[in-house]
Amino acid sequence: MSEPQVRERVHREVVSYVRRSARMRPNQRRAWEQHGHEYLLDVPQRETSTSIAPDARLDLPAAFGRSAPLVVEIGPGTGESLVALAAARPGMDVLAFEVYAPAVAQLVGALAREQVRNVRIVAANAAEGLRHLVPEASVSELWTFFPDPWPKARHHKRRLVGPGFAALAAGRLGPGGRWRLATDWDDYARQMREVLDAEPMLRPEPVTGGRWDERPVTRFEARGVAAGRAVHDLSYVREGAGRE
Repeated sequence: MSEPQVRERVHREVVSYVRRSARMRPNQRRAWEQHGHEYLLDVPQRETSTSIAPDARLDLPAAFGRSAPLVVEIGPGTGESLVALAAARPGMDVLAFEVYAPAVAQLVGALAREQVRNVRIVAANAAEGLRHLVPEASVSELWTFFPDPWPKARHHKRRLVGPGFAALAAGRLGPGGRWRLATDWDDYARQMREVLDAEPMLRPEPVTGGRWDERPVTRFEARGVAAGRAVHDLSYVREGAGRE
């Protein structure tokens, strides 16, 4: 698996994440080089390194070496939650979308150390990945934990969870599939509820105790709690037939 390449500056669409440096620390580079071929999936790109070509496709059974219920995680970062959650679900396949290359490398290293084999990673835009790489009604669970909150009002258009993405994500869930979300920003939690309550393919379900207890507490979450922010876990279930 080759390392991400620096590309010329081109016009870019509005996305929900910040593009950071792809420079890796030596231990991250070693993890990428030694174990990237086990976990990373190459997909055709457009102009930017985090984009996905509209005609790109994945053979998921071939990528995982089996057919199993599919979980998709958006933005696992270094994998503090993902590694533990995937290890606890050996009978499920977990497809992760993460754009930050050093985080991907660290995640690869953690998966290899813990010998977690049921994860594959696409280092690209999750919205494009869901649209082009994941079949309709194929996902058992979708995880979106602590997406970038874009707290300034003028940046709210960059938040991932909006009506268009909600419709796309709901269409990728199979009937009875579940979308689990978490955020530690009160106004983003309100926006998530408003958007997802309005999506006709989804219905809300209560989260026992207000927090999904299987989700590990990450350092990121702990910092938010220490700063006085409340954590909101949300869960929505897919109903009805698929649509774009």
